[in-house]
Amino acid sequence: MATFESLKWLTRFLEETPGDSEVGGKSRQVPNACWSRVKPSPPPSPELQMWSAEMGLKLGLERPDGRVLGGEMVTAGMDPYSQRYGGHQFGSWANQLGDGRAITLGELQLEDEVVELQLKGAGHTPYSRFADGKAVLRSSLREFLCSEAMHHLGVPTTRALSLVTTGEQVVRDVLYNGNPAPEDGAVVCRVAPSFLRFGSYQIHTANGDHETLQALVSHTLRHHFPNHSAEDDVSRVTWLSHIAEQTAVMISHWMRVGFVHGVMNTDNMSIHGLTIDYGPYGWLEDYNPGWTPNTTDAGRSRYCYGQQPQIGAWNVARLLEAMVPLMDEPELLHDVLESYTVKFAQLHNTMWANKLGFQNWIEDDEALVRDLNALLQRVETDMTIFFRLLSSIETPSIELLEDAFYDPLTVPKDAWGEWLLRWWERTGQSPNRQTMLENNPKYVLRNWMAQLAIDAAEEGDFSVAEELHALLKDPYSEQPQFETMWFQKRPEWARHRVGCSMLSCSS
Repeated sequence: MATFESLKWLTRFLEETPGDSEVGGKSRQVPNACWSRVKPSPPPSPELQMWSAEMGLKLGLERPDGRVLGGEMVTAGMDPYSQRYGGHQFGSWANQLGDGRAITLGELQLEDEVVELQLKGAGHTPYSRFADGKAVLRSSLREFLCSEAMHHLGVPTTRALSLVTTGEQVVRDVLYNGNPAPEDGAVVCRVAPSFLRFGSYQIHTANGDHETLQALVSHTLRHHFPNHSAEDDVSRVTWLSHIAEQTAVMISHWMRVGFVHGVMNTDNMSIHGLTIDYGPYGWLEDYNPGWTPNTTDAGRSRYCYGQQPQIGAWNVARLLEAMVPLMDEPELLHDVLESYTVKFAQLHNTMWANKLGFQNWIEDDEALVRDLNALLQRVETDMTIFFRLLSSIETPSIELLEDAFYDPLTVPKDAWGEWLLRWWERTGQSPNRQTMLENNPKYVLRNWMAQLAIDAAEEGDFSVAEELHALLKDPYSEQPQFETMWFQKRPEWARHRVGCSMLSCSS
């Protein structure tokens, strides 16, 4: 196993795209650039608390102390920087955003791929605006656990390598309601092929900087999409269609497991089709497609569970707008959006066929799924528990599913009985249980579970976090030793608690 000093570091992004002439410095506009060199802010007392042994093995990295991963020191080969990008936030163009609290240490050449290591919460950058660039333990632990949980659920995602507490207090206003308070600081190290976003391209088109846009696209294709090119319009459309389809794949997985991202701004959309930037996320516990965990979005519910496929299309359209300056015939870009729509529809149908144990999808299944969605919303129903129980029942009886309902006495049993009989007949009285069990997880990172880990960690106890980290590595297995604690509906104490039902973009 290697140390940071012995790893093979690359600086391809810095070498091939335009950058900021100034290192670090105050918050400012950085025109005609893709990045700014930045040094992490050394914390007073970094301590490694959470470590992904799986990711460490992938990187060939032995478990270190918290000095590098907490931002205290930079080793030979690293050339830290923060990325400049823009984005549409809640539907409105925000112009320059950038890595306000993320600093990339560099790219690592592994045996068969290159990955980027990035510290989130490591201090101020030129893109921090009025903030300090730091992160708190609460949000950092949520990101560490969720990144790894999503990977093991089979959802495309960035990964987490470590969580380091910094030994300092960071002031945050959790719900942006005028109640700032000090919290424990922390830094997460996250890993991805790159952290390029839709907004990475948008910013240059919006600012009329087509030269920088071209340089970024060339870099992107050369290193991240080597099987594609931008030689002509057809090639560009093929490449962008691939991105659109990978985005559809990601969102179809979100819908399958009941995940709600909470802030699908274009600056939070990965060019690789990976779930990125875990903030006010949540899992759909009560099956309400209109639910969003993000209090900032509570009035509009723009990013609610049921809207995620449509927002994915909207975001892809914004990426396509950014590529117009490179096109001879921009109207060809309409084909890309069509590829997203077709791909998602196919995946969505397959998802439901798998969740319900069908051998294949037929047109008549649409009515069955539509009626199921309506029934699930009639009374408060836990999505994860419902589908997991449905995966193993031996007869179409609503009584076998009662543990999924928050108030079983209110369940419309006749309506459910009718639907279950239709479903049972559709499966030939023999649902494909193996497929159902492989697509309906038993364990997901519910917000109340993460909150219990946070509560303990803020007292210096990371045992709950470690237990969840272990549990969620195998979310489709029964793991009976964890059932009593973790295969449960949302407890009443979590119904209206901040961090469980109420989260903000600072979460």
